[in-house]
Amino acid sequence: MPFDLDPSLLVILIVFGFLAAFIDSVVGGGGLIALPTLLFTGLPPAAAVATNKLAGTIGSLTSTIMFYRSGKIDFKSVYKLFPLTFIGSIIGAWTVHLLDPEVLKPLMLVMLAAVAIYSIFKKNWGSETTNKKLSVRHLTIFMILIFAIGFYDGFIGPGTGSFLIFAFLMIGFDFLKAAGNAKFLNFGSNIAALLMFIILGQVNFAYGIPMGLAQFAGAFCGSKFAIKQGSGYVRALFIVVTFLLLAKNTYDYLH
Repeated sequence: MPFDLDPSLLVILIVFGFLAAFIDSVVGGGGLIALPTLLFTGLPPAAAVATNKLAGTIGSLTSTIMFYRSGKIDFKSVYKLFPLTFIGSIIGAWTVHLLDPEVLKPLMLVMLAAVAIYSIFKKNWGSETTNKKLSVRHLTIFMILIFAIGFYDGFIGPGTGSFLIFAFLMIGFDFLKAAGNAKFLNFGSNIAALLMFIILGQVNFAYGIPMGLAQFAGAFCGSKFAIKQGSGYVRALFIVVTFLLLAKNTYDYLH
């Protein structure tokens, strides 16, 4: 595949890739920026989604490393959950060939709305870590939820970061650690879906690699800024991005 991109197109991929990763590195939602950018370049929808996974995988890996180095990932807990999002995402990406993703969109919109409203009215939620050891029953429910979110990421995708953060907030993590844990698991679902898309030959590397390098820089800066600003900043960005995801996906669904 040729890599001789038009300079103006390259600038677009780099600028919007950086912006997408800056936001996505903390609370997800980078697809709001990256995916329309790839569609604007003229890629078919399937190729745009697959190429976005390449760039997003690079960004989520960078964010994961940044959060881990800052001690904001509860690695002893979340590494056991990594296979759940990985396997769930592979199954989700494969299921796209069997079912129309539109069937889950109404449920996704309801869930995004619930996440946004709950986060606004629970004002002190996520300000500090209060998580305790889960009972077998609650742990089983939590693991099923994480697997389902991984499946969702491979099947549809928008809002995965918000759903993962919400899951960790529900068991007592503060916003910053919830974001770090979510990024690690989101990397698992991203790379799983990416592998499936590569096998299917849908990834455009000529567009994905430049955008991915830009996402490396954006994720580095975004993660560093979030870690410095703390949970209050992450909470505010989380609510804004969740509402934007809800608005955009509602518009897409209705039209």
